[in-house]
Amino acid sequence: MNRFWIEPDWPAPPGVRAASTLRRGGVSTGLYRSLNLGAHVGDDPRRVKENRRLLRAALNLPAEPVWLNQVHGNKVIQADLSSERNADAAFTCRPGVVCAVMTADCLPVLLCSKEGDRVAAVHAGWKGLAAGVIEAAVESFKGADLLAWLGPAIGPDAFEVGEEVRDTFVRKKSGFAAAFRETENMKWLADLYHLARIALNDAGVSAVFGGGFCTFSNAADFFSYRRDRITGRMATLIWREKYK
Repeated sequence: MNRFWIEPDWPAPPGVRAASTLRRGGVSTGLYRSLNLGAHVGDDPRRVKENRRLLRAALNLPAEPVWLNQVHGNKVIQADLSSERNADAAFTCRPGVVCAVMTADCLPVLLCSKEGDRVAAVHAGWKGLAAGVIEAAVESFKGADLLAWLGPAIGPDAFEVGEEVRDTFVRKKSGFAAAFRETENMKWLADLYHLARIALNDAGVSAVFGGGFCTFSNAADFFSYRRDRITGRMATLIWREKYK
């Protein structure tokens, strides 16, 4: 873990770069302290702009990330061709294009082909997972052999949901039941990481890395909507380096 971001621990091909930011290293204050990258959460726009500039400089990004207007669905765009931004996943084949998703408890998923010629970033909250956003993103790779990395999300001991959420998943696929544990107060604890691994495996992706973070329980490193309600957003990014 870097001081300001996590470098995914996965065997990505040469030329594929990725990072998942922590909440440290920016200029935002108060509830958004400090590297808030979300322009839609009530933070001072000037501070968000500076945070994004700091991010680009720190990671030596080849371009401004393609920031999505995430809607908790399953729409996937091609970041270098589409002007549409209302989506929850973006992919690209072009070097120098930075795919990004923002989260504060939802699960960010990175995908890349083992050849390194295509990459994608996926915003997978429970609604997106139930809607099939991972499966839709995998389909955009047109059958390529893939690697996946699971970034920071609310952990399985902190994400309490109602019966209706569990039923949404189990009606879709009975195997999803294994990702839920019943609590003493008739609720359920949902494991986003387990749900994502099931979806990835069923979509043909067996090389899955990452997981094990908990945004809710680690306030020093991560923003968490479930914990704080008014809070910032981290970014998880992936790109192909430009040819020299």
